[in-house]
Amino acid sequence: MAILKVKQIRETAQDGLSKKLSELKLELLKEQGNVKMGRPIKNPGKIRVLKRTIARVATIQQERKLKEVKK
Repeated sequence: MAILKVKQIRETAQDGLSKKLSELKLELLKEQGNVKMGRPIKNPGKIRVLKRTIARVATIQQERKLKEVKK
């Protein structure tokens, strides 16, 4: 999974964000499982990047929900 920039995330539709969020969470779960089982990691910074990307997507989803409520 490539790193998603905020601009790319904002351009994505709400349905796409939900799908992307679930994909990112699944990928994070797999990476964390590999670490717990003692398998060597190819890119140790990947978990950190995944967590930050998940946070970005979740934040933008929340912003959109708040905008709808204000209207």
